Amino acid sequence: MSRLRSAMNKGTRVALEATEATPPRKKRPKTAVKREETTDALTASSSYHTFSDPADVVRLCSHLLSWYDKEKRELPWRTLAVTESDLNIRTYAGKKQLLFHKCAYFILTAPRALLPRCFSLFLSVWVSEIMLQQTQVATVIDYFNKWMKRWPTVQDLAAATLEEVNQMWAGLGYYSRGKRLHEGAQKVVSQLKGQMPRTVDSLLKQLPGVGRYTAAAIGSIALGQVTGAVDGNVIRVLCRLRAIGADSTSPAVTEALWSLANMLVDPERPGDFNQVMMELGARVCTPKAPQCSQCPVQSHCRSYRKVHVKQEQNSAKLLGKLNRNLPDIEDCMNSATCSLCPSEPWDDELGVQNFPRKPAKKPPRVERTLTCVVTRAGNEGEEEYLLIQRPNKGLLAGLWEFPSLLLEEENSEMKHKRVLCGEVSRKLGTNVTESLLQYVGEVVHIFSHIHQTYVVYSLRLKDGGSQTENTQWLSRSALQEAAVSTGLKKIVKLHDSVDNVKEKTSKVSSSVFSIMELIL
Repeated sequence: MSRLRSAMNKGTRVALEATEATPPRKKRPKTAVKREETTDALTASSSYHTFSDPADVVRLCSHLLSWYDKEKRELPWRTLAVTESDLNIRTYAGKKQLLFHKCAYFILTAPRALLPRCFSLFLSVWVSEIMLQQTQVATVIDYFNKWMKRWPTVQDLAAATLEEVNQMWAGLGYYSRGKRLHEGAQKVVSQLKGQMPRTVDSLLKQLPGVGRYTAAAIGSIALGQVTGAVDGNVIRVLCRLRAIGADSTSPAVTEALWSLANMLVDPERPGDFNQVMMELGARVCTPKAPQCSQCPVQSHCRSYRKVHVKQEQNSAKLLGKLNRNLPDIEDCMNSATCSLCPSEPWDDELGVQNFPRKPAKKPPRVERTLTCVVTRAGNEGEEEYLLIQRPNKGLLAGLWEFPSLLLEEENSEMKHKRVLCGEVSRKLGTNVTESLLQYVGEVVHIFSHIHQTYVVYSLRLKDGGSQTENTQWLSRSALQEAAVSTGLKKIVKLHDSVDNVKEKTSKVSSSVFSIMELIL
């Protein structure tokens, strides 16, 4: 209650200062200057899409933070972070292995302003924010847990090899994120004397892979800087609040949303404010079936107001009450020229889901790739697999894969075997005959922008040949821990299933043959 009361008192002061007709002071708080600048940027488009009354901003912040304080999920490690006085215990606890699990879930779900503002927190926020880019929380938790257990400090991460980082990241997707985290840690240690950047601008300039949102998230959550943070959830919340219906990926809308977020962010609780905006979008203002009745800022939402008024008007028409005094639908006065207004007509069936509008997604590129699972008997009797390392740039950079070739055009099985034999022969420095290759089947794997089909063959060798650069033989157990993609794991699963069928068929055939011998 004390924090809420403080926020409300602060809000009242801001509202009074904004409405009093007094000469400007020589020095004003930076937050006040920022709010004025961002308000001007939005007003240039249309006042309909912003908050022209400072008192509305105060009320919105108060409603949001009050809802967050009451409705946030109560987890035991949140209580630990608030009540424990020892900084080290709050951050890592006495038994590190237990706290790494707690820290993972806590960083991803707790109100982050409650976490200690320390170097370890900075690293944790950085890692979690990078992992959360285009990846769901449930998927990230285990990866974050393992990552922080292995590399709890930026120095530990900097000392790791890229191979180790790729191995830890395998299966999480968007592999360049792990590589950039590694590069960032090395830069902090080698060029920044082990000191993380302390401002949003320096985060953007000095850490590879840190963009506008990640810098703002780290700045507000770990450093307490007064800056808005705009991710997918926040885009949806702001577009519905202010009826912004133009393409949400356009430069005009992007800048308007960032300006709006910077204007609204609470100066005393910037981390909590950004967190509540994200949580509101994730739990209430969802892409589909939004829970408008549970929204703490429903009274501020232009989209909800428009839906409510249209429903009243439609009901009146159905009942024949055309002369009834009905509320007018408030719309942007400059809709014909406004860069934030929707270009498509309102759809009653969509309701608040009219906002935001997104451009139609481009269909994924369709590719077919020849791949060959090459095996041999290992020294200890365990089967070994031939793996080739991908280039350090591009798709799945630095990861290991089976010998593969992109199919430029559809060819016959004979041609498939010919080109695969040539590829394997080059990698092993030996001649491989086409008759040894067996067709296994096809595996489909969907990347964000590629619909990939792997045309899989198998090849078992007696002699592995000479090992060339960027090749290695791995046992089955080592393969499970290697830096390989999810697509490769699907190929292994298909290969195993076909092998099992062949083995069962062979056993059945052998049994039938034995029975026939006995009969004869």
